[in-house]
Amino acid sequence: MTDQPTLSGEEISALMSGAQGEPDGAGSSGAARPFPFGGDAGRPMAVLPAVDRLNERMVRRVRDLIEPFARAKPNVTVEPTVVRSFGDWQAEQGEFASLSLYSFKPMKGAILIRIEPEFVSRLVDAYYGGTGALPTRRAREFTATEESVASRLADTLAAALGQVWSEVVPAQPLLRSRETHAGFAGLAKAEEAIAVSQFTIAPWPGQGATIEILYPVAGLRSLEHLLAAKPSDDVGLTGSDWRRRMGTAVGEVRIKARTVLARPELPLSELMQLRPGDVIPVSLPTHVPLLVEGRRFAIGTIGEHDGRAALKIEKIEQRRFVS
Repeated sequence: MTDQPTLSGEEISALMSGAQGEPDGAGSSGAARPFPFGGDAGRPMAVLPAVDRLNERMVRRVRDLIEPFARAKPNVTVEPTVVRSFGDWQAEQGEFASLSLYSFKPMKGAILIRIEPEFVSRLVDAYYGGTGALPTRRAREFTATEESVASRLADTLAAALGQVWSEVVPAQPLLRSRETHAGFAGLAKAEEAIAVSQFTIAPWPGQGATIEILYPVAGLRSLEHLLAAKPSDDVGLTGSDWRRRMGTAVGEVRIKARTVLARPELPLSELMQLRPGDVIPVSLPTHVPLLVEGRRFAIGTIGEHDGRAALKIEKIEQRRFVS
């Protein structure tokens, strides 16, 4: 073979220069740093996919927990879990937030739940009949009511997280402390690695809020042999398990429901003569239908609940099921 490529003189010089090294440290990428060869900081974490699977199960529970506070069914999504240093996470936090620290046996260490203060204020506003509007100014401390709501929400989230984890690893969350400044959150040392799971919650139109759950990487590694042993949630499922999961998935399908208060009839001549300010008399019936996808689902009466117009169900229409 006579057509083999050869190196030019410049290429040979560049290779020789690189092999001999640059004088006076030229081309160095920086000072040498110590590395603990006995540690496992650089080892890939097989447990993260398991955490993400558990977070997917947690989404529905978060939705159910937020709804009574927000008085609206929220849209909840979760981001893939990321690993970073605790010091970097602390540096990005504001001066004020709801921070709850829980032990999470059998995991070593603790977990931290962070809730945005603006989200707490909006939940309180919605819970007492408001619209959940953003506060007009940035709060620097919680009111007694906001502190109570934030504590209840964090505790219920921790309990739900323990239930989800207990499907794989028995977990027992226990409150250690509450803080409002990230500098006092004693989850880990600044240089230690943490895993951050972020849930985005949107109960109302507009910008959503985030709830973060933080795990120390060292604690997750202590459970890695247990969590990684469950590579698939579908292994060993029985027919009843499949029906339960299918029922849960179908129950999350959102459909449109509406009611009709009145159906006035007008001659075309009057309709063409309508002007702003004209009044069309209507008579409200005693019972009105609840329509779901165009079909009558129930019959109810119009009333008021918590300062809002409401429909009280009086009778459910007979439904036919396909056998």
